[in-house]
Amino acid sequence: MNNSIAFRTIFFKEIRRFTRIWPQTLLPPAITTSLYFLIFGKLIGERIGYINGVSYMDYIVPGVILMSVISHSYSNVVSSFYSTKFQRHIEELLVAPVPNWIILAGYIGGGVVRGILVGCVVAGISMMFTEISVTNWWITVSVFVLTATLFSLAGFVNAVFADSFDDISIIPNFILTPLSYLGGVFYSVSMLPEIWQKIALGNPILYMINTFRYGLIGVSDINVMTAMLIIVSFILILIVFCLFLLAKGTGIKN
Repeated sequence: MNNSIAFRTIFFKEIRRFTRIWPQTLLPPAITTSLYFLIFGKLIGERIGYINGVSYMDYIVPGVILMSVISHSYSNVVSSFYSTKFQRHIEELLVAPVPNWIILAGYIGGGVVRGILVGCVVAGISMMFTEISVTNWWITVSVFVLTATLFSLAGFVNAVFADSFDDISIIPNFILTPLSYLGGVFYSVSMLPEIWQKIALGNPILYMINTFRYGLIGVSDINVMTAMLIIVSFILILIVFCLFLLAKGTGIKN
């Protein structure tokens, strides 16, 4: 019972944190997405035509949706947990009889909810520009939630090691954003030279975007089952790593 109360407290605190300032957390993705679809989908897409048998607009929709999920689930956890460290709220959690996995689940849950909400907003905006019939609901929803979970965990790791507010922006700006754009959001990997196709396979975001694209429109450059296995494996590794960092007190107790 105590664990349930602790989880709900952290979880709903995280949700209230970003819903309270929804014009800053939920509205900007809608504006940015509209620009993506207008510029890349309408203006450039009409010149490109079709990729792998689908219109360019339909092709980029899954990538744009998932890119929003990635950035917002990550940023929610990294900013929230680091703020907890910076403002010394973390000490209240450390002295309370709350298991580490409850602390982790509460913060990750908040990041997942924000990622899903932003993804739904972006998906709603995309319906103003195109009509997509979901090919496989199970794969679509699974990748949607798993991606939000994975990058919420990644944001938690970043927050644990961060020593300043500058540290929580380095990874998103110099690693996360480039990997997202190079993950096949606006193009098919088959369009790249052979050597770059092999290099692209080292980008984990490529697997998420292609699997999500398969769920939505039935098109993928990679094996979907392999991609799902990779995503789940990364999640399990990060869960173990996050719990290890909490147990050790890295970046928290020192």
